[in-house]
Amino acid sequence: MIRFLTAGESHGPMLTTIIEGLPAGLPLDVDAINYELARRQKGYGSGGRMQIEKDKVRITSGVMNGLTTGSPLAMIVENRDFKNWRERDIPPITTPRPGHADLTGAVKYGYRELRLALERASARETTMRVAIGAVCRQLLAEFGVNIGGYVVQIGQAAVHYDDYTPQVLAERARLAESNDVRCPDAAVAEQMREAIRQAKIDKDTLGGVFEVVAWHVPPGLGSHVHWDRKLDARILAAMVSIQAMKGAELGHAFENAGKRGSEVHDEIIRDEDGHLYRKTNRAGGLEGGITTGEPIIVRVAMKPISTVLKALQSVNLATGEPAPTTYERSDFCATPRAVPIGEAMLAIVLADALVEKLGGDSIEEMRPRFEALRRNHLDDLPMDNTLWRFGYE
Repeated sequence: MIRFLTAGESHGPMLTTIIEGLPAGLPLDVDAINYELARRQKGYGSGGRMQIEKDKVRITSGVMNGLTTGSPLAMIVENRDFKNWRERDIPPITTPRPGHADLTGAVKYGYRELRLALERASARETTMRVAIGAVCRQLLAEFGVNIGGYVVQIGQAAVHYDDYTPQVLAERARLAESNDVRCPDAAVAEQMREAIRQAKIDKDTLGGVFEVVAWHVPPGLGSHVHWDRKLDARILAAMVSIQAMKGAELGHAFENAGKRGSEVHDEIIRDEDGHLYRKTNRAGGLEGGITTGEPIIVRVAMKPISTVLKALQSVNLATGEPAPTTYERSDFCATPRAVPIGEAMLAIVLADALVEKLGGDSIEEMRPRFEALRRNHLDDLPMDNTLWRFGYE
């Protein structure tokens, strides 16, 4: 349905993306896209590159008079740092850095220069994912779906949440934007900041955990019938596709694994008007690969950035001799900056699932179909309540 490609290198002239599958007639706000790009560049622990780049998107196809046309949408973001590399004779990198795609890229593609892997594997690529996500957020907003995110752990500093009602999530996401580590809890935010400051002093890096959430998501998106249509699988795959992400869970999945079923599953309750709802949301908003109508809660684990000032042991592939790694400019902690990227990936997956569910080539075709969706209500769920047989021969 919604498909995209990104192209470009970390220090090349520009980053490019093409998105296919957007409906026609979607009002597109370029300022809103640039706002998300600016969010991606902010966060305590960022490296020097964020002082150079001032990302602004340029739409070159698929939008006319402020509305999507239904044709592929193309966007570019220029790399301001390219001017510093355009005429430079670039020293070779022959010692692979642990944790990067240096060695694996050389094995995969036969590179004779490790920078070829570095340039494309860099998280600079996520600039375009955030731009795509900003477009998809605007599509979701047309149907009342909201997305937010926040940091819950950096190093050993952590906060634990259990309340995931829409009102609480909206406030939590708002509070996260009030500080430079994107943690809604001011006291824990200060602990996180101190942990990052100490990592800088120690010439080291830190990872963390962030939560990406979506609320007012209609029930019935996704499917249980095939592995690649399960929406939970698509969401988790999208999260770990982000550079440096090594794990993801829906709700507190790993914590729930140590509990009994009676403590974990979300009981279904009927109110006086026939609406069905769940008292809890431990499933993270999905059951059987399908949205339940409860908020979607995704927790993502980010490893410490692989580029550290401390030299790590490696091997110089040009000489075959042991050699320490050399430092390539990077962040000390990128977890706060990862939040808008995770939000973007969730927006992309949910927008794709919504288009898949509704069909239609334009927003005007999608609106009545959205209003006709089955909801968690007894009137939408008539049961035959009679005996039946499979009927296979």
